[in-house]
Amino acid sequence: MRIHVLSRVATALTIGTMLAVASPAFAEMVKMSATMDAAQEVPPNDSAGKGTADISFDTESKQLDWTIEYSGLTGDATGAHFHGPADAGANADVAVPIEDPKSGAKGSATLTDAQAADLMAGKYYVNVHTAAHAGGEIRGQVEKAM
Repeated sequence: MRIHVLSRVATALTIGTMLAVASPAFAEMVKMSATMDAAQEVPPNDSAGKGTADISFDTESKQLDWTIEYSGLTGDATGAHFHGPADAGANADVAVPIEDPKSGAKGSATLTDAQAADLMAGKYYVNVHTAAHAGGEIRGQVEKAM
């Protein structure tokens, strides 16, 4: 009888431990990036500007964080945004505005479920605007970092 009780306790402890360490799918921190230039604008322009965006996305909280750097623009940045949903070569509306793009940009935003799905599907791009190129001077499609 005593062995039977100990066996049941051991089984219960094993199952309890398994349930405690087994967890639902963990959130994933996805690293992404975009390389921006004038050739990716739609339509392309002749700017020598270049830029990069380092991006991370938390799949659980849906928080998007970014650091954007650029140089060689024809003038001060007048705006910057994440646009989507759009494939490379297509335009879309502003999805996430970027505050104070004049000195580069660092920021974050919480996405909706639909925005998160578009981002993860590669349907977002980053665009920096200037007075000379009001529709966008440099652009880069957001891609998962390798």
